[in-house]
Amino acid sequence: MKSFRIASLCVALATLCLSAVARAADEPAKPLRALFVLGGCCHDYAHQKDILTKGIGERARVEFVVAYDPSTTTTHLNPVYENPDWASGFDVVIHDECTSDVKDLAMIDRILAPHRHGLPGVVLHCGMHCYRSEGWPKAIIPWFEFTGLQTTAHAAQEPIAVTFLPGDSPITHGLANWTTIREELYNNYAGKLLDTATPLARGKQTVRDRRQRKITSDNVVVWTNNYHGTKVFATTLGHNNETVSDPRYLDLVTRGLLWSCGKLNPQYLK
Repeated sequence: MKSFRIASLCVALATLCLSAVARAADEPAKPLRALFVLGGCCHDYAHQKDILTKGIGERARVEFVVAYDPSTTTTHLNPVYENPDWASGFDVVIHDECTSDVKDLAMIDRILAPHRHGLPGVVLHCGMHCYRSEGWPKAIIPWFEFTGLQTTAHAAQEPIAVTFLPGDSPITHGLANWTTIREELYNNYAGKLLDTATPLARGKQTVRDRRQRKITSDNVVVWTNNYHGTKVFATTLGHNNETVSDPRYLDLVTRGLLWSCGKLNPQYLK
């Protein structure tokens, strides 16, 4: 009789455990908390902050805190970085600022420190052209170590044919090649990414020089980077609002963001 009671108790406990696991599996995942830093020169950040947060939020369980700096210069530091603990409480940071002439090494180190210690990052478009400290353009400055790309310029705006590279990256799984509207193709200085980076897509663009001769460039436009063990997703695409609002662009950035956090799975994809 005693053995029967013990067996019954074990069955009851197992049932309760299985029920709890089932309920946990049915509950939606806790949203990621993302800090979205943007502002500075040359882009319609006032609208792009809304386009991107809405588009990513419709695709994934991500909640945003937006640090938008309305300054339109390359010299103004986003005020969010004035706090030494600027990244506290966030699961990922999206860098979409355009501040090439913010050069103070102590401040750049403050920006990079959370990422060196494991905070995932996403870098979009002009985020690649920021924080050009001493030694730029020939030296691999601290910011380039984070982005994974040494880039110095872009061509005139013309369509870019985006081709995803063969491989097993979950970010690009199921994504199709496409051609953008008139966009900026950023160069790959010395023709390559840093050794810590892995290319995911290339962009080919044809422009005309001053003598109206056609010049075709082919550069990496999407990649991942291993920054001291931290995952970074990056793309140089995304100058114009029409590109940023393109569902193909939003799919790509969403998947890259989730990948950087180790959350590219059905629990976080909507």
